[in-house]
This record gives sequence, structure tokens and C-alpha cells, in this order.
Amino acid sequence: MSVFAKAKTSRSAGAVLSGIAVIGVSALLLTACSSGGGGSTSTATASADAGSALPIKAGDRDLSLKIGTILPESGTLAFLGPPEEAGVKAAAKDINAAGDGLKADVIFRDSGDTTTDTATVSVTDLLSQDVSAIVGAASSGVSFTVIDQIVGAGVVQFSPANTSPDFTNYNDKGLYFRTAPSDLLQGEVLGNLIAEDGNQTLGLLVLNDPYGTGLAKATTKAFESAGGKVVAQELFNSGDSNFDSQLSAINAAKPDAVAVITFDEAKVAVPALVGSGYPGDKLYFVDGNLADYSKDFAPGLIKGSKGTLPGPKLGDEAKNKLLGADPALTDFSYGPESYDATVLIALASYAANSTKGTDIAKYLQQVSGGSGKGEKVKSYEEGIKLLKQGKQIDYDGLSGPITLDEHGDPTEATIGIYQYGADNKYTRIN
Repeated sequence: MSVFAKAKTSRSAGAVLSGIAVIGVSALLLTACSSGGGGSTSTATASADAGSALPIKAGDRDLSLKIGTILPESGTLAFLGPPEEAGVKAAAKDINAAGDGLKADVIFRDSGDTTTDTATVSVTDLLSQDVSAIVGAASSGVSFTVIDQIVGAGVVQFSPANTSPDFTNYNDKGLYFRTAPSDLLQGEVLGNLIAEDGNQTLGLLVLNDPYGTGLAKATTKAFESAGGKVVAQELFNSGDSNFDSQLSAINAAKPDAVAVITFDEAKVAVPALVGSGYPGDKLYFVDGNLADYSKDFAPGLIKGSKGTLPGPKLGDEAKNKLLGADPALTDFSYGPESYDATVLIALASYAANSTKGTDIAKYLQQVSGGSGKGEKVKSYEEGIKLLKQGKQIDYDGLSGPITLDEHGDPTEATIGIYQYGADNKYTRIN
């Protein structure tokens, strides 16, 4: 199946307004406005206000940039930790190999999940080591627990995977950024995909946190706008291990399809749902749980089920960069976004000729192409060559065009559609 959409974003409101999505042979209107994403699968593009550019001083640099990470080495999103950390490692390698006066030093720390205080401990440690920026967290809920601590210290927080719409207008002192699109976009794609597949009713199993409820709301709006009806929405809390009551309520509503908006809890909830008689090929997964279940589920348990995940279709160059940092990788989710977040931090530091977090933040939108009308570059090395000459740049990276807006949201994004085979592994189908 092929799905294409093109949308424009404006930065004056936070509602879905206009745009065009084509799904199969049907067409519907959709857009994002201040959503951090500008459209639907497989590619979304958006215009950015050029704005006024800050000057870039030509000449050599002598900068030692210290970057911290709070990425999931434990908890319900631990499967995302390896590709994300690999992305940061690969970026640091490229930054340091380029030379030209900026050296990047990365300190890796665990974010855990919202059931622990791991992220707060990690952030406190990183701030004590005078980092200029922190890459992470992956979980929107975790980021909300530490964002005030990070930006209050004048440090940049740059997430490769936060998708909650609530970050767009958060009072972050201009220091929070992300390379992942808002779930206003993923929800449009998921809801339209479910409807396009011929489902008329939908049940939702939803993690009760900013990520889960935000994505569920956007999915519901898109599905019902396409003529469907949500007949059940059951919430659960992080740390819950029994979903009997929620699954009973969903089964009682007899939906045509069920969207499972969870993290690692899917390992428990999905077999229980299928075991209760619900067909495994009528399930829909999301970025928080689109994972390899070949070692977790019985063969064929979810054959034919589908899911959505922000990010481009990776070419060999991107995969090889990530594998160079971690040869054991089998999942590349949010690895490119982590790479690009790290490169953008370094480019902004170079442009500002400073490692102060507030100075870096002033240049992040600019080096991403969100302002300044810079020349397109596709690598850190290309970027610093122009910056050294005092020229403006527009960085497009492993995750594709980024173009940050004034809220720190990317205005260009891609959402992929995936399908599970009999081995319970997923492959991209669009």
C-alpha cells in the first residue's frame, strides 16, 4: 500500500487545519498546525518562515562541546536505547573526524521510564558535569519529568523521539527541540490507515501518559473523520502488568480493529488479547511498541497486523553509520533522529562559536533551515566548511529534511507503515 501526503504548517496555532492526504484511492483533508509535523505517510513537507538570521562569524574555532544523553537503557522503551545511542555515537565520530576546531565529548546515561526516578538522577549527574546539551529522553512522559530541570539550568534538551503534542507550546525558555514529529501527524496517519483498511469500528488500548493519550486523541479524530467510530478506549497506567479488565471491555465492544498504544506492555497485552479470541491480524501498533516480537510471541500470532513509525526508509549509508557504532543492531528506530539531533547541536555550537546552551539554542532553528535561507548541506563536514566562511546553512540529515520551527518542532517528517509477517518481525510496506 502506498500513502502520500503533503501539508503546510503555520506556527500561530495548535490545531489541525488543512492539507491533503491520499490513501489508496480515497482522498481526505488533513494538516498539522504547530504540530511539529506537517502531514502524513509516507512523506510530509512543510514551509518554514525564513525569519531573520543571526550573523555567523567567519574563521577558526576552538570549542570543546560536552553532550549528555538520557536514553532508555532500562524500562519499557529499552528496545529503543541501542539504536538511539548508536545514532549519537555515530554522530560524535563524524564530528570529531571532521576536525576544524570543535571536539565533541558524549556522556551516556540511562533515562529509565516513568516508574523510576532514573532520569532525574541522570540529569543531575550530567548537569554537574557542565554539559551544554542533553539528547533525550525517548519517552515523552520521562521528558516532562526533567524538562524544567534541564532548561532551568540553561542547557539544551533535544529529543530524538518525543512525540507528544504538549511540547509544542511548553514554556521551555526556547531550549527544547526534537527531531521526531508530533503525534498529531502519526495519529492522522494511523487513523486513516485503519479506516483505509476497511475497518468501521475501533477499540483503543492506551497508556495513560502524555504520549498515549495524545496519540489516541489524534488517532480517534482521524478515524472518525474518515467515517469510522471508536467504540472502546481503555486506559492503563505505566507499570501495570494485568490488562484483563481493559481487554474484556474492548472485546465486549466487538471492534473491527484494535490500536495498541503502549510501550513494552504490548508483550503482555497482545498475547492476552489474541488469546481471548481477537484476531491478531486486526491489531495496529505504534512507534512505542513497533518491535521485533519473534522471541516473544508464538509464530504467526500477529501475522498481517500493521503499525506506524516516524522516520524515512533507511538506505545503506544510514544503516552502515549506525552499525558502525553498534554492530549488534537489528532495530534502527529513532537512530537517524538521534544522529541528526547530535549533529545539529554541534552545528549550532559551531555557528554560535560557543558551547553555552543558550547560545546553541539561538542557532538551532537556523542551521536546520528553519530560518536564514541557508545553503543545503547533508553532513556535518559540509556544514562547518560553510559556517567557517560565515555562510548560512540548511542541514538535512539521516532522518531527512528537518527544518525546525520556532517551537523546536520539525516541520518536515516521514511516517512509515509496517506489517508483521509470520515470524512476528515487521517490514516496511510503503
